[in-house]
Amino acid sequence: MKFLEPFVAEYKEVYTVKKVAYEEGLVGDIRKTKDALLDPKFLPSVQLESILNKLIRRARYPMEIAITGQFSSGKSTFLNALLSRNILPTGITPVTSKVNFINYGDEYKLKITYKSGAEEYHSIDHISAFTDQRESDMDEIRYLTLYAPMDILKDITFVDTPGLNSQSQSDTDTTRKVLRDVGGIIWLTLIDNAGKMSEAEVLEEYMEHFKNKSLCVLNQKDKFSDEQIQTTTKYVSEKFGKFFAEVIPISAKQALDSRAHQKRVLLEDTFEHITKEFKSELNKNIEVDSLDFFQSKFATYQKQIKEIKTKDISNDMKQMKDSNIQEVLSFIENIIRPQAAESKEFAIKKDLKGLCEILNKEYTTIIGVYDSLIDILKVNESPIMEAFDNIHTRYSKELLNVFTSLEAIMDKISNETFKNVKRVPATRYEETKGSFLSSDKIEKVEYDTFWIDSDAVYKNLFYDDQTIEKMFKRSIKMLKQIETNSDEAFRNIYRLLKNEVRKWQEPYEKIKKHREVSSDLEFSNTRHFAAKIYEHLLKIYHRAILENISALRKKFAYFNGALSYSNMQVTQATIAHFEQQIAESIELYEKEPSKFSVYHPREDEILTKLKANFGFERIEDFLTSKRNYLFKIVKYSKEQYTQINKESIEFVEERKKDYLAKIIDVEKIKEEI
Repeated sequence: MKFLEPFVAEYKEVYTVKKVAYEEGLVGDIRKTKDALLDPKFLPSVQLESILNKLIRRARYPMEIAITGQFSSGKSTFLNALLSRNILPTGITPVTSKVNFINYGDEYKLKITYKSGAEEYHSIDHISAFTDQRESDMDEIRYLTLYAPMDILKDITFVDTPGLNSQSQSDTDTTRKVLRDVGGIIWLTLIDNAGKMSEAEVLEEYMEHFKNKSLCVLNQKDKFSDEQIQTTTKYVSEKFGKFFAEVIPISAKQALDSRAHQKRVLLEDTFEHITKEFKSELNKNIEVDSLDFFQSKFATYQKQIKEIKTKDISNDMKQMKDSNIQEVLSFIENIIRPQAAESKEFAIKKDLKGLCEILNKEYTTIIGVYDSLIDILKVNESPIMEAFDNIHTRYSKELLNVFTSLEAIMDKISNETFKNVKRVPATRYEETKGSFLSSDKIEKVEYDTFWIDSDAVYKNLFYDDQTIEKMFKRSIKMLKQIETNSDEAFRNIYRLLKNEVRKWQEPYEKIKKHREVSSDLEFSNTRHFAAKIYEHLLKIYHRAILENISALRKKFAYFNGALSYSNMQVTQATIAHFEQQIAESIELYEKEPSKFSVYHPREDEILTKLKANFGFERIEDFLTSKRNYLFKIVKYSKEQYTQINKESIEFVEERKKDYLAKIIDVEKIKEEI
């Protein structure tokens, strides 16, 4: 049995359902939802997978804090202070014209993202060329991303915005969108500008809904006395309390100056500088056997490091404290961060639920396609049943007209035959017994007999005007017209359904998904179903109608065959029958005149025999019976149509059930988020 062990192991590997273990927290929740929504049964789109991956990246992405305010409020200087570097360009003229995302990276670099989707990287030294609104070629840039190897950026992404009173409406709109999406907002304003009408109007317009995550920072406190600072802070807190959770006065310049001279920053700058110089010198001396060429510069580096380590930083620390920048960092850590994490989780889960709702709306759209088809099949069943009944009602009347015309032919032949029954004198000899005194005698007796002038009948009916032939042709023509019209009536029943289904088909064979994340394949399958509706649905109705028409034609062919007897031969047979009857009666009469009489055919007898010779009973049953051939075909057609319609509706319902099941599955996924 050992040879089976690899097979069993492989079977278990392939077919055993493995329970996936997801990491704790938001990312694990997203991954669980992602795997559920990307189940092959949903035929997921590439766009859905991309968005779910973006949500995972968003969950891992550091908290975003936007720095905003009006132009010339010192946003770039403030950010430089938070980062301890003069990275962003500053100046009297407002220069930041694009959104700058400041992210963590292993090295300093600048990424330019264009509106076309193209990206390119540059040295951080060139940042001013891409942020200065005075440059004329900035329109093609969507946003900038600055990467820097700073610990603060591992947990926080800062977003430097153009401001809310930008000369470009698109930049203002971009800033407004950023404020809505970020975890926290720092509104930066100059102390001497705080509370002015122009700023109040901007706050009313843009900041009303962001209080819980907004901090107001009053910049340039170093230019004012403590009393002025306190008065302004209190005023702004009272006047703009509905916009901000807190108001903090700072000096971005003092913070930047002090942080730029901290030992850690100086050590990092010195290390970065010596590293660049070493690379530069190494490029100049490609073939080297030792590091002697760098000895003097390394000695200078060592001296600088020693000086930094022994540097008195008490003034820098005092300046840092006076700048009040630490209050801002504390607010970020203690107020914004917890709310941002909760807000991010709420927003991402809301987006996940939104994706489920989008998918279910699209499934509902597809279900609507099938529902509308089912409605057509149900609504049209009644008029189609009525149309079948109309065929029977209308053409039964017309068949009665055919029957009446055939009866007229029978009447005409029988009447003409009866008119040509001629009375003919005849004699017979009768022996009479004599008396006692006389002998027996034979007497001549005259009597009337009858003769059918068949030549006159044939001449009047068939030869001179071909009366009967014309009457038969008219009847057959009427019958042929009924066949043609009833054939077309059956086709029209199919056309009635086909036209309604074609109206349904036209918009749905071009149906497209409404939202990018929806399944391309699901809508492709729906379009294909609509495009192939004849093969999927109409074909079986069409075949059934053609079957009905074929049965109808067979009945007409049989009936035409029944009428194909020679009219003259049937008439001859009928006349011959009565001639025989007359002859036999004469023979019997002459033998026993007291018992028998000479037969004189009546017109009704001629008509009865003529109809019998024509097989008129079958003709009558075919044309006038309440359960005639047309009744039977229509009855069968209705039963057949009802069954086909039932099966077709069930077929469409089955396709619909697949999407109803998917809606239930997606709802379960949504409930578990």
